[in-house]
Amino acid sequence: MAMAAGLLTAGLAAPASADNVADNNALQSDQLWINPPSERTLPRGIDGAQPKSLTLGVGIYHDNDNYTVIDGRLTVDVSELVGVAEVTWPDNCAPSGTSAVCDIPVVPAIGGDYEDQVFLTVRAADGAEVGAQGRITYEATAKVRPGGTLTAPQESFDTELTVGAGPDLAIDPVTDIEDGQPGDELTIPFKVTNNGNESANGFTLKLYASYGLTELTRYDACTHTTTDGSDGPPWNTAICAFDEVLAPGDSFELPEPLTVRLAPHALNERLDIDVEPGDGAQDLDSENNYTVTQFGVENTADFSVTGDAVSGAAGATATAELTFRNNGPAWFGNLGSGDPVATVRLVVPRGAKVTGVPSGCSPRTLAGGYYPTRTGAPRYDCRLPHAVLEDALYTFPFSVRVDTVVPGATGAVSIHPQFGEFGEYPFDFDPDRTNNTAVLTVN
Repeated sequence: MAMAAGLLTAGLAAPASADNVADNNALQSDQLWINPPSERTLPRGIDGAQPKSLTLGVGIYHDNDNYTVIDGRLTVDVSELVGVAEVTWPDNCAPSGTSAVCDIPVVPAIGGDYEDQVFLTVRAADGAEVGAQGRITYEATAKVRPGGTLTAPQESFDTELTVGAGPDLAIDPVTDIEDGQPGDELTIPFKVTNNGNESANGFTLKLYASYGLTELTRYDACTHTTTDGSDGPPWNTAICAFDEVLAPGDSFELPEPLTVRLAPHALNERLDIDVEPGDGAQDLDSENNYTVTQFGVENTADFSVTGDAVSGAAGATATAELTFRNNGPAWFGNLGSGDPVATVRLVVPRGAKVTGVPSGCSPRTLAGGYYPTRTGAPRYDCRLPHAVLEDALYTFPFSVRVDTVVPGATGAVSIHPQFGEFGEYPFDFDPDRTNNTAVLTVN
């Protein structure tokens, strides 16, 4: 799928006025996008039977959540699928010949509660040969309230469909687990089914358990390892080779239930499960070969910061060591996004100037904006890694020069989420926020 970023097509023909200027500003700061799957493989029918259908989810969204976008119209063109695939239209699409216009009453903004709005049912056409290819193309428009029209970049969005033959291993969905307790042993249901049109001659199962999941069930067919933790908290992994032949429609379950135990330091955990057919076979639909089970654990991680106190005559330089500590009992990690766990912030005291900055710390204006030089900024934000263990300690040594002696001058030291301020995205797992702030005192 090709995507042309940063383009905007706006339909405004009214005379210039205050309202029209506002509408034009809305259009210039917003953009409509289409979100289709880039490619899918359609299984050919087995022994003259009707081919299995797949569902394609498609949606539209826009950039600027300051504006309300309504009356979305997604145009779907399937003219290039003749002889390759057949499409069944959903109720919110009005077909005409080889295309349809689909209604989307409210268009969500990026980062909001986006979900696909149009679901196309597709299957290989009767008699289509393996390797036959076709393409679905999309265009979209929507209205900005109170006025104006957004148009998605044209000739930029498509889905490539290919008729194929082979196994299609699909893992049954697994429900997330909430309200777990440290020490609990939990059973994870696992079942894989071959939805393809050819047998899977064995398959490989891969399990990746996050740091707070222990005692992963051991199977004879598996090799178990634990990462060394050099690039983050250690993970428990299992790579399993099963030689069972799964004919089309056959399912497989593990020889005994898959279980894990929640460690004393467990908090927000995940178990990643992946399957691949053996003998180097290409899976028809890799999107259902992978699943993640999330674990919510009733536990806490007490984050704290400490400041420092330095002194000196005018012109003297001292080292101020600020620290971040996780007092446990749980670890914490942003395992999905990989974002830093938190930011340790220093607001520099009056009369002092930072002349040496620790790595990972960025200069900022007091309001958090860009500051042109690395030293001498009134504020510094220091990024923590994406995960911190239950006893993690990080020190940030700043070189501070006393330019003017201001008795009792203090600067604030505090912890903040990577995005947003305290009131917007609090650390809801932290039981004691009184130690989330401290001071740096000079003289």
